[in-house]
Amino acid sequence: MIITVCRKAHFNAAHRLNNPKWTEERNHSVFGLCNNPNYHGHNYDLIVKLTGEVDPETGYLYDLKILKEVIKLEIENRFDHKNLNLDTAEFKNLNPTAENICVVIWNILRLKIATHLKLHVTLYETPNNYVEYDGIN
Repeated sequence: MIITVCRKAHFNAAHRLNNPKWTEERNHSVFGLCNNPNYHGHNYDLIVKLTGEVDPETGYLYDLKILKEVIKLEIENRFDHKNLNLDTAEFKNLNPTAENICVVIWNILRLKIATHLKLHVTLYETPNNYVEYDGIN
């Protein structure tokens, strides 16, 4: 039996969208208010989905207590109440757009979750704006 389990998490973080190869005018033209040199913040909601076969012995696809801990240790502790541009190694040289944040989260989690499980990440930057990534390029 194939099933999907989901875990929702939350973190707050600040960022600035900026391409250092561009002029200030071009950055402001492309990124608008998100290019504020003093940064701005979001209350991110994260949904992590795992899909695969249920273990007939446990009845679990994946123990959600373990998934909760993985997300807490690997994502929330790393990004919550951080300035993504200044405080995290992942975004020192990568523009912290919602798209890039989502892919980074997927890559971090992929290292911690068995590869026989399909991993899908949804990241809400606002209640109306979100991105999804499942590792398929």
